[in-house]
Amino acid sequence: MNIERTKFVIIILSLTSITLVACATSDDQQEVSPPAEAQNSVQVTDKPAGLSQFVELEHSWTVISDEIDLELATPDLEVGVQRFGVVLSNKIGLIKFPIVKLTANHFPNGYDFEPDVETSTSVLGRYYEFPFGTRGIHSTDIEFNRSGLWSVFAYIPRPNGTKAHVEVRFTVAEKAHSVTVGQKAPSSESRTLASVENIAQLTTGNLQVPALYEYSVAEALERERPLVIVFASPAFCTNAVCGPQVEVASELQEVYGEQVDFVHIDLYTNPHEIQGDLNKAQLTPILDEWGLSSQEWTFIVDSKGIVTHRFENFAPKPELIVALDQAISNG
Repeated sequence: MNIERTKFVIIILSLTSITLVACATSDDQQEVSPPAEAQNSVQVTDKPAGLSQFVELEHSWTVISDEIDLELATPDLEVGVQRFGVVLSNKIGLIKFPIVKLTANHFPNGYDFEPDVETSTSVLGRYYEFPFGTRGIHSTDIEFNRSGLWSVFAYIPRPNGTKAHVEVRFTVAEKAHSVTVGQKAPSSESRTLASVENIAQLTTGNLQVPALYEYSVAEALERERPLVIVFASPAFCTNAVCGPQVEVASELQEVYGEQVDFVHIDLYTNPHEIQGDLNKAQLTPILDEWGLSSQEWTFIVDSKGIVTHRFENFAPKPELIVALDQAISNG
């Protein structure tokens, strides 16, 4: 199947420190239709003690703002070019400006001192709405050229023409917790349809697509094809930045399945036992193999077994399409 690259036409409008754009997708983007059956996710606010692994990185950042709420979707940051995502909202609801200008600064001497002006950089974060319109994320790539204390700030326009400041402070590590871009993907022996009696033992979701469980990660790597690996528990969301990732993967599999393998790994080893009672949940040990400490991850691996893209928390379909096209074109 010949998959053309995704092209986005962006018309940029400037408004003080915020840049707004109207985005249109060109006609040659692959059409990916949603499946007939939608996944119903449940957002769980209180995690059982056994799931404490997922809170390791959630509170490692601080938001400074009087009126803007911010959720850092990508706290597992390391030195280098990193995908950076935030969910912005206020008392009215989600902030959905198509583009927000984000400025990153490094603070070598701590936040009580001025940032290093030589490391300051500004980028445009594009807004991606989650399926069903329940949430959305501003996402972009930012280069963090050294480890230590960093911040990213933005100015959000108010209806009266003034602007509200929001800043998030966080630490960039020398190396991320998770497997990251450029590393070899672990040959995980994830479970497949051949190893269980029923697909319900592989996923908590009611959207059960056999093609996502045909191969283990180890088996898929041996096939020497591009590979998409999704870590998610579709029926249980426990943070503000998780979304219907397995549903998106199933949509993409329908389009890219002749060229790319797809593997879904549920966060829990006993999905069929925890419906309605998350206290019974048992985390899969594969999370440790990949160094994962938050709710959703998607990795794209090339035909040589090297990770080419890493998406922490929800990865919108347009971002994944661009990454998949790159993986396919690079062989």
